[in-house]
Amino acid sequence: MKLTRFFDHIHIDEYSATPKYLQLTNSILIAIEAGKIHKNDMLPSINELSYELEISRDTAEKGYKYLKNIGVLGSVPGKGYFITSTDFRQTLRICLFFNKLSSHKKIIYDAFVTTLGEQVPVDFYVYNSDYMLFKKMLSNKMEGYSHYVIIPHFIEGEEKAYEIINAIPKEKLIILDKVIPGLSGEYAAVYENFERDIYNALEQAKDLLSKYQTIKLIFPENSYYPKEIKKGYLKFCRQYAFNHHFVSDILTEPIEQGEVYINLMESDLVTLIERLIHQNLKVGKDVGVISYNETPLKKIILDGITTISTDFNEMGAIAAKMILENSNKHVKVPFYLNVRASL
Repeated sequence: MKLTRFFDHIHIDEYSATPKYLQLTNSILIAIEAGKIHKNDMLPSINELSYELEISRDTAEKGYKYLKNIGVLGSVPGKGYFITSTDFRQTLRICLFFNKLSSHKKIIYDAFVTTLGEQVPVDFYVYNSDYMLFKKMLSNKMEGYSHYVIIPHFIEGEEKAYEIINAIPKEKLIILDKVIPGLSGEYAAVYENFERDIYNALEQAKDLLSKYQTIKLIFPENSYYPKEIKKGYLKFCRQYAFNHHFVSDILTEPIEQGEVYINLMESDLVTLIERLIHQNLKVGKDVGVISYNETPLKKIILDGITTISTDFNEMGAIAAKMILENSNKHVKVPFYLNVRASL
């Protein structure tokens, strides 16, 4: 096979969050399945790959090493690389959409790809909670995948998101984290119940919260976070007669003793802690702190930050198992209160 024809079948997407070495290997495997690359075909050298695809030599070497490990690629010193086997079939190929990158999203991703296994190709895209970008990306990826796994959080446009998502065959669709209105058919979902979860978590912490007068929820304007969080928070505060207040900007909010702050965004947690230290307010005594979403660092910061969080590892693992078992169940992921020194 001529190398010019080889490069007709190999695609590296600069917008994809999938590592480029996996994009390289996935393209080669797809071309083999499509009959475009055959057994004993010679492949380009590492230098040729690096030059033509504008990738590093390390990336090219890593891609070829992966193919050798799964028995598809061989090499002969002085002659180069060639296809040793086409006797396989990729029944699964996943298109994964996250609204953003974060520590807890990484936990989901790692659990998801680990449970699927290294031989299942995953094309990974991040749309930054932008509905129009999501729509454009998904519209261009409507073919060639066995499953579409989507975390549907949008700053604006959520009310229209179901339209483009409903275009996906439901046996191929897995929704993660949040089920949005308007989705139809029998699709799989691994989700949180945001209103009920925060209410139940605060109720578990009720005795610890009783030493504070006011509970403040930091909920920035133009946020992708679900409004159901506000509803659950308000329901708890009214049920148990706590003063409550929504904070749109923690940088300018007056901070007083006897208050508890619940943050959603990691950047707000940093700002809050900096201000508490500057004002010589003791966390867990003068002011309480509860942070949304468990991450390893929160176990350590200031002797431990209390968190309310779903099990992100479980979320990723369940989603992968649904694909492997061809399931269309709706599974609510457990939600936990992790009490630490900050409360």
